[in-house]
Amino acid sequence: MTTTNRLPTYFISHGGGPWPWMKAEMGDTYAKLEAALADMPRQIGRRPRAILMVSAHWERPAFTVQANPRPPMVYDYGGFPLHTYSVRYDAPGDPALAERVHGLLAAAGLPAALDAERGYDHGMFSPMRAIYPDADVPVVQLSLRRGLDPAEHLALGRALAPLRDEDVLIVGSGLSYHNLRAFGPQAAAPSKAFDDWLNRTVVDADAAARERGLLAWEDAPAARIAHPREEHLLPLMVAVGAAGDEPGVRIYHEDDFVGGLAVSSYRFGEAAGGR
Repeated sequence: MTTTNRLPTYFISHGGGPWPWMKAEMGDTYAKLEAALADMPRQIGRRPRAILMVSAHWERPAFTVQANPRPPMVYDYGGFPLHTYSVRYDAPGDPALAERVHGLLAAAGLPAALDAERGYDHGMFSPMRAIYPDADVPVVQLSLRRGLDPAEHLALGRALAPLRDEDVLIVGSGLSYHNLRAFGPQAAAPSKAFDDWLNRTVVDADAAARERGLLAWEDAPAARIAHPREEHLLPLMVAVGAAGDEPGVRIYHEDDFVGGLAVSSYRFGEAAGGR
């Protein structure tokens, strides 16, 4: 299946744990992020056939594709209220799409595997609750590869690019800042320094410079403060790789998230429904 309207790709900051189910506890902490995620269907302009989501919360020795037709929930968090360990987001899987993804990766010479048991982790179900609250769009998750090589994940995105013409939305789900030991006011300066660099790199630079910058991301200001371990940044590489030379735009930004963090999300490619 092809369409004349190529879908954009996204890198989203997915928030912490099961936040959509904790509004009583957290108030309006996530109001801006939720609004930005909820606006994605308008930007896209139509409901995609399926979503391929690369989550920061799944790493395997090979790029592994979720092939479960009815994925269960994976409550991969700790210390949250008891009720958050029974929340549901029952979107269907798509084994045919999983096979297609596996084939694209194999054709590109990338190590690939299928997993018929894997469920949905909170890098998927928390943002998806805001994007498609009715859980009526099939979702297939794709793992990161252990070693977290930026070049490999850019190559992964390039291999997945044909899906954009097959009505499949590619979403990298991570966080633009992820240092659980440095939140709040102490993180204001380093998170802003890294976020400013990130925005210059993925929005202001041309495609070639964008890839060069991301390959050398450790040289960015406060890089290892923002990402002591880079699993929450690598989904961005996939979205950028799949975008090719199409421009990026920031679709979400806060300078004072949870009391001090600068955080952002990005779209690559045109939006049928407008900015």
